[in-house]
Amino acid sequence: NSNNNNNKNNIIKHGENLKAAIIVPGFLTGADEFQSLVDAMNARGIPTMAVPFPNWHWIPCLGGRSMRPMLERIDHAVQHLCANGGDISAVPKSFDYNIIDCCADFKDNPGGVLEVGGSAEVDNYPIVTPRGNFPPPTQEAKGRIALVGHSAGGWISRIYLSDRNYGGKAYNGSKYVHSLVTLGSPHGNAPGAAFRGVEWCNREPLPSSVRGLAVSGSGFPGNSSGQLTQNAYSFCCDKGTDGSSYDGDGLTPIFSALSFEGGDKMILDGAVTHFPWSDVFGGDIFAPDLSKTCKEQNIPWYGSHTALDQWLSWLEKSW
Repeated sequence: NSNNNNNKNNIIKHGENLKAAIIVPGFLTGADEFQSLVDAMNARGIPTMAVPFPNWHWIPCLGGRSMRPMLERIDHAVQHLCANGGDISAVPKSFDYNIIDCCADFKDNPGGVLEVGGSAEVDNYPIVTPRGNFPPPTQEAKGRIALVGHSAGGWISRIYLSDRNYGGKAYNGSKYVHSLVTLGSPHGNAPGAAFRGVEWCNREPLPSSVRGLAVSGSGFPGNSSGQLTQNAYSFCCDKGTDGSSYDGDGLTPIFSALSFEGGDKMILDGAVTHFPWSDVFGGDIFAPDLSKTCKEQNIPWYGSHTALDQWLSWLEKSW
């Protein structure tokens, strides 16, 4: 009880819990792909927006490099939403970012398999400020909002919450966020440059002033859901397995999606997949087996009504 009281006091000190949420899209997806989830949450009375960037803004992060370009966008959206009291219509939607900026960021953004800047290790990243225009709000924060991170957007949101230096900047997002829900996010340590940021997150638990929930789908065994699923599960493993023995949402195995220290855990009822494969452009090309199965069997993803109702009931306890 004393721990609960301490956590509650910390939350009160950080300001009011605003009834508003921001969705952080996963790797190589943008705000457009999450419009259906944004609409569904707004229809349930939770003012919601996605961080306003298109999928090509991920290009500088390819190969497991620094996530500071995405963190700047998250920080900008979060701070403005907190400053205007949760009015999603008042959050600036442009970063004055063009393809020339993107190419320059791709050249300079540190880390990754190419060890840009000298190292793949997060703590050795040189300080490189991402291009783009991210002016801070003119008013103080009126309270804190909720973050919903899909796939890589979940562990990147954990970086945002931290008060540790990441590539030259500590974002201290726990000042602005009261709850974090992660949907099919790979939280478990695994080999490779792409997981350096995950390892960095896992050096500390969730800040005590922030509620956390790790959500996993299931129903897609690694040995019978197609090569993409088996390879994806193997990619998330730290023991060199081939991924065939795991279950998950088709991209993230359950054990990795729930490896979120300090957060509550939820495995959704019934089969739930990672993404609405059959409803997005190119889904049937990138994930043919998953797209075919989900379309034929009408399998929901994390943003479908049946799945949304389950994890949203947890989030609604924040208000």
